[in-house]
Amino acid sequence: MELRPLQPGDTAPAFSLPAVNRDGQVSLDDYRGKRSVLVALFRGLHCPFCRRQIARLSATRQALAEEGVETVAVVNTPLERARLYYQYRPTPLVLAADPDVRTHQAFGLGETSVLPDDTDPKELKWPHTTSIAHFAALTTRSRPELPEAVNAFDAMQALNRRDGFEPTEVDQQIAQVHGFQATGHFLIGVDGVIRWTFIEAAESAADVCRFPSDGEIVAAVRAVPRH
Repeated sequence: MELRPLQPGDTAPAFSLPAVNRDGQVSLDDYRGKRSVLVALFRGLHCPFCRRQIARLSATRQALAEEGVETVAVVNTPLERARLYYQYRPTPLVLAADPDVRTHQAFGLGETSVLPDDTDPKELKWPHTTSIAHFAALTTRSRPELPEAVNAFDAMQALNRRDGFEPTEVDQQIAQVHGFQATGHFLIGVDGVIRWTFIEAAESAADVCRFPSDGEIVAAVRAVPRH
């Protein structure tokens, strides 16, 4: 069954995940009836664009807090690996681990199935199906972080080298199993209803690894009526 990303007006699904940078669990019920929350669901640590967006959200968190919004990030990485990484790169975000992408799926974020490269392009239906060759062609573009146009695979490798990031065996396993996992940002009101969403590459693979800017997120928060 193909998943449909949840949209404004939908009720956000309850979840409870192990916290990465504190003891205990991270639960949506912690905020229901108290304050709004931005839930951002990411791929694993193997994705440098996801790591960088988490760092950006760390800087945006204070502005959102002043608007009455908490920020929760969920990373598709096993708990101990995530704890080790963020032990050396602390973040003020509420950070949770979901190695099985159950929360991603509950919010309707699926994984793109990869078909053989000789599949007729007319049979490929993004975001549900793609091929490695087709994906590489569609994602070849200029990126601010890199000096030349490259596809998403090469961009990730280049940024990992630049960041001095060496994927562990655990990271590689997650990348192999969930490398084509979709990501999304969901602004959830105090009543548990989704008010705004940003779904990565919802229409085209060319938009893979594009996330909302600080300004887009803050503007979305300010556009939502307070209750």
